[in-house]
Amino acid sequence: MKFLFIHQNFPAQFKHSARALAIDTNHQVVGMAISQHSQSVPGVQLVRHSMEFTPTQPHPYLIQYEKQIQNGLSVVAAALELQKSGFVPDVICAHPGWGEALFIKDVFPKARLVCYQEFYYRFEGSDVNFDPEFPRMGMENAHHLRVRNSSTLQSLACADANYSPTEWQRSQYPKLFREKIDCIHDGIDTDVFSPDPRAWVKIGVNARHFTKQDEVITFVNRNLEPYRGFHSFMKALPEILRRRPKAHVVIIGGDDVSYGSPRDDRVSYRQHYFNEIASNVDLNRIIFCGRIPYMHYLSLLQISSCHVYLTYPFVLSWSMLEAMSTCAPIVGSKTGPVLEVIENEFSGLLTDFLSPLQIADSVCELLNNKELAKFIGTNARNVIQSKYDLKQICLPKQIKLLTQL
Repeated sequence: MKFLFIHQNFPAQFKHSARALAIDTNHQVVGMAISQHSQSVPGVQLVRHSMEFTPTQPHPYLIQYEKQIQNGLSVVAAALELQKSGFVPDVICAHPGWGEALFIKDVFPKARLVCYQEFYYRFEGSDVNFDPEFPRMGMENAHHLRVRNSSTLQSLACADANYSPTEWQRSQYPKLFREKIDCIHDGIDTDVFSPDPRAWVKIGVNARHFTKQDEVITFVNRNLEPYRGFHSFMKALPEILRRRPKAHVVIIGGDDVSYGSPRDDRVSYRQHYFNEIASNVDLNRIIFCGRIPYMHYLSLLQISSCHVYLTYPFVLSWSMLEAMSTCAPIVGSKTGPVLEVIENEFSGLLTDFLSPLQIADSVCELLNNKELAKFIGTNARNVIQSKYDLKQICLPKQIKLLTQL
């Protein structure tokens, strides 16, 4: 069979399924991306398309949709070149969020289309207007979100199959479409993300050496921003560090904005919230690492005394599940995506996203009670192995979905 994977940052969520299919010599697998940072997968031909976006002057609600259309047309151009070379896919697997799936069935009408339905935007009950620290969006934003979902709705109309990584993300879609969406997680490699009592890491400007014997609090995001609770975590640090005089805090993440909007003054959220607490903490005990090599990230999770994961009601991060898989005891926000995975006082401690004091209480409870931390960490790994294991559960489901079409 011939498979075409389309994602602006390929391989992204398709890394494991594309690789697994490419191992079979009976298959031909092509990945398509727009990002210059996209990496090839063994056995997968990588094709890049390039969108030259020339904005017109549409209604403001249509600006993003116009970009999605341009992106979809860029995919069409690359797909036509593939077609000329003799590649006609049997199955296409695409992330429709940026418009890449809009027109692909017009190029390959006989191909079966599988869409990765990551998120459907809502004005209430989700990320929008969740955080009172930021201005409430008015009715005009509700109108904008309806238009923003247009490319996703188009994909639901033409896809032969769909899947979402969690039940909570699936639940955000209109009832009309939910029964057409399977729930299949991307999967966690529990062989890689496993506990290691011998783990250690040297990290920070002074290359400090940490092991499991040290009291290390970890916080990981792709970028340090409000959507992932960075502001709430930073406000909790003075109290945490006051109560735990031997604790060190290691924070991983960039200064860009993955979700939401940047600050009006263009100061990074990291710098802004660090400035707020700088006079009330021992700065030598807070280590900002930026983005670090993959193996350093793994080692850091393996030595973590407490891993804090906070999120708006939004897409669930891999990092929380990866931390759980290493037996790191979790303090997680009491928000929909986290509630699906963590049972309070069994596989993690749940806390109020909006309360720095409650976050501090939960972190210190785990650090104070090593037996509880061990109990939670062990149960957390069992949850990942039983529900989110890549090789035993998630990848077989992904391959079955793609090949049974």
